Amino acid sequence: SDAICNFVICNDSSLRSQPIIFNPDFFVEKLRHEKPEVFTELVVSNITRLIDLPGAELAQLMGEEDPKLPGANSTASGFFRSLMSLKRKEKGVVFGSPLTEEGIAQVSQLIEYLHKNLRAEGLFRVPGNSIRQQILKDALNSGTDIDLDSGEFHSNDVATLLKMFLGELPEPLLTHKHFHAHLKIADLTLFDEKGNKTSTPDKERQIEALQLLFLILPAPNRSLLKLLLDLLYQTAKKQDKNKMSAHNLALMFAPHILWPRNVTANDLQENITKLNNGVTFMIKHSQKLFKAPVYIRECARLHYLGSRAHTSKDDLDLLTSSGSKELQPLKSQKRSRLDSCHQEETQQRTEEALKELFLHVHNMPDSAKKKKLIRQFNKHPTALTPGSDVPTSPAPRRTRSRSFSGLIKRKVLGTPVILERKSRDTTPEPVRVSKENVQLLQKCGSPAHMSQAKLKSWEGQKEGSCRRMRARLLSKDSSSL
Repeated sequence: SDAICNFVICNDSSLRSQPIIFNPDFFVEKLRHEKPEVFTELVVSNITRLIDLPGAELAQLMGEEDPKLPGANSTASGFFRSLMSLKRKEKGVVFGSPLTEEGIAQVSQLIEYLHKNLRAEGLFRVPGNSIRQQILKDALNSGTDIDLDSGEFHSNDVATLLKMFLGELPEPLLTHKHFHAHLKIADLTLFDEKGNKTSTPDKERQIEALQLLFLILPAPNRSLLKLLLDLLYQTAKKQDKNKMSAHNLALMFAPHILWPRNVTANDLQENITKLNNGVTFMIKHSQKLFKAPVYIRECARLHYLGSRAHTSKDDLDLLTSSGSKELQPLKSQKRSRLDSCHQEETQQRTEEALKELFLHVHNMPDSAKKKKLIRQFNKHPTALTPGSDVPTSPAPRRTRSRSFSGLIKRKVLGTPVILERKSRDTTPEPVRVSKENVQLLQKCGSPAHMSQAKLKSWEGQKEGSCRRMRARLLSKDSSSL
């Protein structure tokens, strides 16, 4: 099923030696670009499974209503937003403009440079030189490449300019639509044995919720967010040099990543701690947040393979009884089709196995055991003798065969005799298993996995019928084979 991703047909011999990059989210990205409505519905349905979003907040997440943000109704904040929108119109193509792939390409120069200079103490906290920052800003707005390795600029200049770029975006990197959903992630805590919520965060569910929310971000926002969180993650790993932990970095970037635009600390009030802790969590777990959950990958893959898709984690983890009842008709239809398709093939394998068994017995050295086997073959010469013709007239219904040939057909050849027992079944006599019978089955090619319990059952069934027929069978001539 993964052949689409695993194999690449390439006629260029110079490229065949290159390693093939396997993207586990291939079908996820394919579904996102080709069928965005289906993709969004799939992801949002799983977000609501994890996060309790009322109707208004869900409509905001889906973009059906304008986001209702803290402080949005105050007159001062409305005037401030209008003033900022006028200033953004006067800015260049990168700073102050909506996020685009072109803007990300320009800003990625800053991120790439900072990856090489993570040891500077107070990185992102100590401001840089304003004159050098303005030179960098003009160069980025004009779309020119900058030689940051020339030594003209300091790492603090670049770090401050990166924060400035994020702060002048029309909305935070995680967008206004996602604001309420991120507030709810902090409330995902573990439950105790009695089912009551505790104060311990449920990290697995929080990671899963962030993975889902990041999937429905606009493509430019998601790309830049990945670059930024990876940079902050690497910066926190060097905190012994730069003195910037994940929490310190979150205090610097939470207003640009998650806080709504043009709000004050009074507007957010008790939510400030939640938002800052949320950004800290993103930095610490950034290497896991941009992978689609396993069930989303499976659903997207099955969507293109035309199979029955699992739409949530619960569908993969829980096989409920109701689900199994719904699949019963499908299973019975599939079983009937398989039986009809393989009936002829099974009959052919049976005949070939009978021939091999007959030759094996025929080549055995003369002994009492060989004679006994031949007598068993003589009971059904038309069925077990190779080359015999199958009778055209229908055979009358009989009870289950309790002979040695019946055991061979049921256990060795894999073709059970499907005959109903007569209603007047008698109670079998006490079961006795002889050593001779066990050795006899092993020499005839009986499967090694046949248990003693099965041998006992066969011995009990065979005991009564063989006693009555033994005199007649001994009189038969073995040369009839």
